[in-house]
Amino acid sequence: MTLREEHKAAVERMLRYIDDHLNQSITLHQLAEVAQYSPWHSARMFKEATGMAPFTYLRHRRLSEAARRLESPETKVVDVAFDFVFDSHEGFTRAFSRQFGVNPMEFRRIWAAHVTNRVSRRYTSMAKKDEGDTVMKTVFVQVVERPARKAIVKSAQTATDYFSYCEEVGCDVWEVLSSVKEALYEPVGMWMPENLRRIGTGEYMQGVEVPFEYKGDVPEGFDIIELPPCKMMVFQGPPFEDEDYEEAISGLWDVMKSYDPTFYGFAWADSDGPRFQMEPLGYRGYIEARPCRSIV
Repeated sequence: MTLREEHKAAVERMLRYIDDHLNQSITLHQLAEVAQYSPWHSARMFKEATGMAPFTYLRHRRLSEAARRLESPETKVVDVAFDFVFDSHEGFTRAFSRQFGVNPMEFRRIWAAHVTNRVSRRYTSMAKKDEGDTVMKTVFVQVVERPARKAIVKSAQTATDYFSYCEEVGCDVWEVLSSVKEALYEPVGMWMPENLRRIGTGEYMQGVEVPFEYKGDVPEGFDIIELPPCKMMVFQGPPFEDEDYEEAISGLWDVMKSYDPTFYGFAWADSDGPRFQMEPLGYRGYIEARPCRSIV
């Protein structure tokens, strides 16, 4: 087993442990024991794989499951709060409001009024599992700040998506990008807005972000471009089987197309930076991000 495969297996064990113990207290030491690495290394691997620190992810999972429980009008908010290990009704309400933009009672009202329409999909996506059987799939949404930075990219001339990019450029770019030691994050596929790309290059490219002060080497055939500071709204779908990656991507795209960012005080700002997609790895779910700006 390669080191990458060992890390993937360790993160998968931590994710399973979290899912199996959502209603119980969880410590970093327990996650480290499951991962079979040190607490520090386990936390680092977890964030690299999921984009979230372990307890940020844990809070998102608990709140998402709590939201599903609140769909039932008979369920008391205080019971849900204690079931998902929140110390108080007030603490649960604050955390719920930060994640979903509304308090638990307002969420329940919206759900009851719009259970099958666009508003409900701000919190969950809906998919047909079998004929006549609708299942809910939770999508995490968070806004992150990106500082002024640079990106080392390999451009194409006409590519608009991953497949046309591979046909034009090839599929060996990722290995080169992964070797950039000063990278801020993992390599991504980017839809670069016209105002940020060179004339004669296509919309889709692959790249890796580096610090704005980066003075290192740029691989042959690659470019380095400046990216302004911006906010990114990050969407993370549920875990999936690796062979189902196309369905995972299209499912998240459906959510993003119907998502109304103004509900949370934001507007899309596609000229502020590249929309990007992370490598679709089943154990962490498909992740994509789109630039946005605050409107409040």
